[in-house]
Order: sequence, then structure tokens, then C-alpha cells
Amino acid sequence: MSTATNPDPGLSAPAFIPLEANPELMTSLLRKLGLSSALQVHDVYSITEPELLAFIPRPALALLLVFPVSATYESSRLAEDAGVPEYTGKGPDEPVVWWKQTIRNACGLMGLLHAVSNGPARGFIEQDTPLSTLLSQSITLAPGERSALLEKTPALASAHQEAASQGQTVAPDAQDDVDLHYVCFVKTDDGTLWELDGRRKGPIARGQLAADEDVLSDKALLWGPLKFLERGGGDMRFSCVALAGSLD
Repeated sequence: MSTATNPDPGLSAPAFIPLEANPELMTSLLRKLGLSSALQVHDVYSITEPELLAFIPRPALALLLVFPVSATYESSRLAEDAGVPEYTGKGPDEPVVWWKQTIRNACGLMGLLHAVSNGPARGFIEQDTPLSTLLSQSITLAPGERSALLEKTPALASAHQEAASQGQTVAPDAQDDVDLHYVCFVKTDDGTLWELDGRRKGPIARGQLAADEDVLSDKALLWGPLKFLERGGGDMRFSCVALAGSLD
């Protein structure tokens, strides 16, 4: 099966235990890897009710959506990716840092890496930590080399293993087929809303946001997670978490 049809890593690829969308575990994982305690991951209880969004500190720097990979979504992905070349960006002038997912069931970790490596969140990565080292080494590499680097970074694997094993639900096996997937949305300094997903052919620019709009603004939600809800085919297994200021 071609990459365009099935973008998921094969059975012979390295595999991680799927990561639960648990803000406490995700925050702990990110801080262990080197994110400042000034940020944390928050539950997003609704993307349509302003009174519930009001509980999240603003601006929100990244939004991670967990969604079911339905037939409707896959048809939409195939159609959008059909005429798009594989991303080859690298270097300091790259608009966003993007990783292609080559580790099975690592989409939660990929989403978190995309969240902290782009936009203002990058400034909260502490020096001489696994995250800062990974980022500095990755920026000069092409996507395939970046993926290889992720596979060979023991600090990532061990921190992910610890977090994934502590979820509130029984963790699936690393080799299990899981039909839930993470996608990350970030706003970069130039106002672009990016969709970052290691299953796609590269980062996707979804539009321009104003200076006072973040990833939880009406426009960003319309261009991002609400489109996924439309393609859900009636499946309601959607959830969101946001990276924002710490309440600790």
C-alpha cells in the first residue's frame, strides 16, 4: 500500500504505548523533558461553550485534538494530500518544526513535541534538557533524518513509557491498532495557524490569525477542530487539551 494511502508506520516500526489525553501526565512528561513550569497542559471541556473555554489561561499556545480516524476523515485526508509533495523543509528559516511519525502509536508524543517546538512555547524550553537538545539537533535535519533522530533518543522513549503507563485507564499494548489520533494546532509569530500531524505529508497552514486571536479563538476553532467534528461520521470520541500558562 502506498504512503499516500496508508501513512501509518508498519508493523516492523518501533512502537510506543499510546498516550492518554491526560493533562497531568502530559504536563509531567513535558516538564521531565525540559519544559518550564510556567506552562502546563489543560483540559478543554468544550470548544463551543465560551463559559467553559474561559477556564483556560489565555493566550493558549497550542491545542491538541484527539479524534477517531474515520472513513470520512481518511477520504478527506487523501483528497487534500493527493496533489501535495512530501515536505522537505529544514533549517532556521523553516516556518515550523515538523516531524513525520515513524513510531507506531506515538501520535500523542508527536503532538506534544509539535506544541512546544513552535510559536511562543519554544521560548519556554529550558536549556541543556532533552527537549532543547532534540530541537537544536532537529532544526538542521530533513524530515526523514528528524524521524530517525526521534527513534534514537532514549530520553524520549523512557519519559513516554513512564507517562503512558500511569494513565487512568488500562494502557493498550504498544503493538495494538489504535484508531484515535492526535493533531496539533499552533499559532506562529507571524500569525499563521498551523495544523501539525505526523501522518500528513507535512505541516499545513490553515490561515492567518489576528494579534489578539489564539488557537482557542473562534476563527482558529473553525479552521481546526470543528472541521474534524464535521468529518466524525457521528463518532463522538473527540477530546482536546491546550498548552497555556500554569495555574500551579
